[in-house]
Amino acid sequence: MTGSYGAGDGVPGQGGDETADQARAGTDRPGPLPPRIVPPTGDAAVPGQPAGYPVPNLPGAPAANFPPTGSGAGYGSAPAAHGGAPSVDPSAARATWSGAPNSGQWGGPAAPAPRAPGGWPSGQPGAAYPAPGSGASYAGQPTSGPAVPGQPASGPAYPGQPASGPAYPGQPMSGPAYPGQPPVGQPERAGRGRRLPVVALVLAGVLALVAGVQAYQIHRLDDRLAATDRRLAEAQGADAGRLDGLEERAGVLEKQAGAAFNPEAVASAVLPSVFRVRAGQFTGTAFAIGKAPSGGGTTLLTNFHVVEAVFAAGERKVFLERTDQRFEATIVEVDKDKDLAHLRTTAKFTGLVAARTPVKSGQQIVVVGAPLGLQDSVTTGVVSAFRKDEGGSGPVIQFDAPINPGNSGGPVINGAKEVVGIATAKARDAEGIGLAVPIKTACDRFKLC
Repeated sequence: MTGSYGAGDGVPGQGGDETADQARAGTDRPGPLPPRIVPPTGDAAVPGQPAGYPVPNLPGAPAANFPPTGSGAGYGSAPAAHGGAPSVDPSAARATWSGAPNSGQWGGPAAPAPRAPGGWPSGQPGAAYPAPGSGASYAGQPTSGPAVPGQPASGPAYPGQPASGPAYPGQPMSGPAYPGQPPVGQPERAGRGRRLPVVALVLAGVLALVAGVQAYQIHRLDDRLAATDRRLAEAQGADAGRLDGLEERAGVLEKQAGAAFNPEAVASAVLPSVFRVRAGQFTGTAFAIGKAPSGGGTTLLTNFHVVEAVFAAGERKVFLERTDQRFEATIVEVDKDKDLAHLRTTAKFTGLVAARTPVKSGQQIVVVGAPLGLQDSVTTGVVSAFRKDEGGSGPVIQFDAPINPGNSGGPVINGAKEVVGIATAKARDAEGIGLAVPIKTACDRFKLC
């Protein structure tokens, strides 16, 4: 800009021609000057202001009560006042305003203005306003709003007046001017400090309660585990008892199964210990019994009438035959009354076991022998009766298993594979009547079993 403000002529709106001013403004300035507010000559009413209230300043314009810096006179012509106030003739305005001290410069204080009875300034325009920048204001008058958009509003000028609102969104409110009230937007630190111990105590109580509940639950779980362990131990003891009982019953069943009559099993176990005896021209049957003698070899039993011809001739040797094998045996001792003979051989064979209990009627038996020289013959039957001593020959066992010449001296076996008797004879002209010497009689006579 080439134009500037100065004192005297040439200042827009003061002592010059308005036409010349407008022409100069159009040539020397880039645009029109900001509008000036022309103070009214009297107490003109301003919309929104009480009667007698001074005209407020507008943004971008100097204070209404003071002339521009460096000028020696009052304001010149200006547009109409804000809010539709009537304009005043510039010459009349200049006539009513007095010059500022110090030759029109801003340097001295403004002249005091008389006050009206109500406390408001007199009707002199501009007399009630202090100099700009002095910081003075009317008592009880609220501070003006921001002169620049976006600048925060100033605080209140007297105690007890609330602070003005923010000049733009998001700006915090200024603090109150009266004592006793905490600042707006700040937490009550004293109240928070008092609440912290209470909250800590509450949390400690909650934690203690939770810990107690957990300890109680753990105690109950321990009790339940102990009870479960006891039940498991009792159940295991009961299972062990039942298992023992089952084992005992299984053993009994095995014995019963073993005692069950099975001719095939009996024949398979007995046949390797049964032989055909050849004594001269006579043949019969012999079987190994008991343990081996002290001198070694095997002890055998048969009927006396089987080896009678050899023994009567003074000889003692007979032969044991089994399939294609032949073994020599010796007659050790005989009992003619009981029809028994004791033989021994150097060959080793498995001896059969003598029964400890006497037979009973109806008991099933197996007879093994060599009838008519046919070795390894097996017949089955039952014990018909147990006959006591008749005629001094001792007791006999009657059975119904078929026997023939050659079965003499053969073993009579029960279902437990034990020898109960020695087949001796059969009734002539009759079927199903066989006789056997009890094994106990032979063991007691020769002291073998």
